[in-house]
Amino acid sequence: MEIVIFILIIGSVGLVVWGLISSRFSTLLRMPQDGTTVKVPPVPFDLARILPTGAFLQSTGMAASLKKSLDNAHVRITPGGFFNLKILLCLLLGGMSVAFVGKPDPLLLIIFIAIGYVLPDFYLRRKVTQRKNLIVRRLPETVDLLGLCIEAGLDFVNAVKWVIERTPHTPMTEELAFVVDEIKWGKPRIQALKDMARRLEISEMSSFVQTIIQAERMGTPVAEAFAILSEDARAQRFHRGERIALQAPIKILLPLIFFIMPVIGIVVGGPILLTFMQGGIKGF
Repeated sequence: MEIVIFILIIGSVGLVVWGLISSRFSTLLRMPQDGTTVKVPPVPFDLARILPTGAFLQSTGMAASLKKSLDNAHVRITPGGFFNLKILLCLLLGGMSVAFVGKPDPLLLIIFIAIGYVLPDFYLRRKVTQRKNLIVRRLPETVDLLGLCIEAGLDFVNAVKWVIERTPHTPMTEELAFVVDEIKWGKPRIQALKDMARRLEISEMSSFVQTIIQAERMGTPVAEAFAILSEDARAQRFHRGERIALQAPIKILLPLIFFIMPVIGIVVGGPILLTFMQGGIKGF
């Protein structure tokens, strides 16, 4: 029995590592200095081929939600491969729990399987949040550069290309590059910007897209609208930093109560308690 469990653990680890490496390089996009996009040839192996879960994801509607989250996080793996990864982690952690205890413990087995199922979702949500924070942080500077390029005589698409080529590679430039590619493929510019705002679900990015749309409809200069939008984005970023700073005392309260205060109590009251237990305190 232990040999079978050991083989299952080794096989699960090997499949997870192999699937992650192959899925990362199968659709990885590289952006050279000249701004061109090069697509790496796909690798024939994918985690989605291990288990036939594609029909289940399509019937339950999980494929669309997983694809949206994976696209927002820019994780180059299919929804089927991501779901199969969760199943493999459940099997791996379940086998490890049985191997460590020596016998199947139902409660421990359920806990480890639940951790294996939730852990990839936690990683995905964390990656999406980090990416959105990076986009919000870079938005004011990007809007300033676009406004300067438009004032210099460039149109919007060429201004976006200039920002992509001349600025460091960030999630913001990745999204703008994807918008430029969609415009090259024939999608209208306004629709490509709306799709970007709908895909990211960031209030600052929605304001950015609405500013461009209103400027084109009303005929107002885009550079002036970008200057106002940049100031608003900086103000929102400042207020968001204030909110995060105000949440710090509340977040530090939990470790203070459960970790710091018990240690202080042990250091201060421990010697007194030991002295009292050994023969009492003289003078009382």
